[in-house]
Amino acid sequence: MSFEAALNEAGAKPAGKRPYFLEPQVERALAITMAVAQELAVARQRVDTLERLLVAKGVLSEGEVAHYQPDPVASAERQMWNQEYIARILRIVQQENEAAVLPDEASSGELVDELAVN
Repeated sequence: MSFEAALNEAGAKPAGKRPYFLEPQVERALAITMAVAQELAVARQRVDTLERLLVAKGVLSEGEVAHYQPDPVASAERQMWNQEYIARILRIVQQENEAAVLPDEASSGELVDELAVN
């Protein structure tokens, strides 16, 4: 499957108008949260599979991963990754806060409308 086909399939939606049970912004946030939760669940299952295979093959002993203590370099790298990850997840909040400080700045939708008219 090509990248474009996979991307189209990932964004596919059922026919008909989307029903909203909550405010659209709340629904949007909930949909994003649930997509992230699903991805996390899949990643957790894959990590579990890897740990079980490594224990079964004698590469690791039972509980070795759970008791791992990262060295200072690994710990610093993990902390940096966590900060970047949280920044990506909360990017919309940051952008909204920045927009509130700069209320005269045009949105991308307004720019598209303006360019379409001209």
